[in-house]
Amino acid sequence: MPFNLPVTIIAIRDYITNSLATLSADTLGWLAAIVLHCATLPSFLALMTGLSDKTPGLDIILFLWSGLVLLFLRAVVLKDMLNIVTIGFGFILQAGFMALILFK
Repeated sequence: MPFNLPVTIIAIRDYITNSLATLSADTLGWLAAIVLHCATLPSFLALMTGLSDKTPGLDIILFLWSGLVLLFLRAVVLKDMLNIVTIGFGFILQAGFMALILFK
């Protein structure tokens, strides 16, 4: 079986192109969920440490949580366990922070 360098190079290029597109899309979706969860983190930490007494606006919280719920439902429909776990863990942490602020 002779080695054909141009065919091998084309096969490697196609594999990398297809794999990177999928990997990049998945990574960006995963990072989007994390960034959405972290959007309210500075406000919550400032409230818990006493540096501020100003809570984030209700509209911001509702839009963030609505977006996260939609991403969570998308992950459930696609059976994407990484995003299900990531978003679910983020919901638990945010609920914990809110409980600490509420029952302080």
